[in-house]
Amino acid sequence: MNQSLQIGPLSLPYSVLLALFAIALGRWVARWMAKAAGIEAEPTLMRMLFVGLFAARLAFVWQWHEQYFDAPLSILDIRDGGWEPTAGVVAALLFGLQRAQRDAGMRKPVFAAAITTGMVLMLGGFASVLMSTTPVPLPPLALTSLNGQPVSLAGFAGKPTVVNLWATWCPPCVREMPVMQQAQTAYPDVNIVFVNQGEDSKAITSFLNRHSLTLRNVLLDPKRLTGAALGHRALPTTLFFDAQGKLADTRIGELSQATLTQRLTSLRADSPPSQQLTSP
Repeated sequence: MNQSLQIGPLSLPYSVLLALFAIALGRWVARWMAKAAGIEAEPTLMRMLFVGLFAARLAFVWQWHEQYFDAPLSILDIRDGGWEPTAGVVAALLFGLQRAQRDAGMRKPVFAAAITTGMVLMLGGFASVLMSTTPVPLPPLALTSLNGQPVSLAGFAGKPTVVNLWATWCPPCVREMPVMQQAQTAYPDVNIVFVNQGEDSKAITSFLNRHSLTLRNVLLDPKRLTGAALGHRALPTTLFFDAQGKLADTRIGELSQATLTQRLTSLRADSPPSQQLTSP
C-alpha cells in the first residue's frame, strides 16, 4: 500500500496530510463558533499554530543538539522532518488557554479547535494501526550489487536494517548521502543498504566517485521493484527494519544527522541486546 500521495515530483505522506486536515478542520470549527459569538478568533488561532510549530522544532533541536553543532544553520532547515509533536501540542494549548483566560469569549473557540484537532488525529492514528496490523517484512527480492553479484534483500534480516531508496538525479538524496555514509561507519551493528531506483552501475559508480562517497551495500534495482513492494515511489525514502526484518519506521524525504540519529537510536533500542554494539 502506498503511504504517500504523489503529485508529479511532489510526495506528501498521508500522516502529514492528516495533520494538515486536522489543523484546518479545528481552525474552521473555532472560526465558526467565534463568528456566532461575534468575536474574531483568527489572530489567536494563527498564533497558536506558530507557537506550536516553534515549540515542536525547538524541543527536537534541544533533544538532539549535539547533531546540530557542526552546522548550526541546519536548525532552520525543517525539510529534515525534525519535530517533537507532543511539545508542539502542549505549547499551543497553553498559549490558547492563556489567551482564553484574558478573553472569556475565546474559551469555546480555543477548546473547540483543540478537541477537533485532537479527535481527528486520534481517529487517524487508530485507523493507521488497524490498517497495519500485519508487520511489513523485508521483501524477498533478488537485487544486484555494483560488481554484478546477486544479493537477497531479505538476507539482511538478523540485524537492524535501514533501506534507503535513492537515485543520483534526486537532490535530497545527494544532500543526505554524507550523513548516511557517516552513519554506516558509526553504527556497525546496523545494516545500511542503498537501493538505487532505476539506474545502471555506470551512472551509480560515476556518482559515487564524483562525490567522493565510499558506501557499502549499494544495490541496483533497475525496475524499481523495492519501491513497488514497499509501497513507496517517492525519493528519497528510508525504511527502518528491526532485527527480525519487520518494518519499524519510515521517513519520506531528506534525513539530517539529527533525524537519522533519532530513528537509529529508536531502532537499536528495540533490538535484542545480542544485536547491539556500542557505536564509536
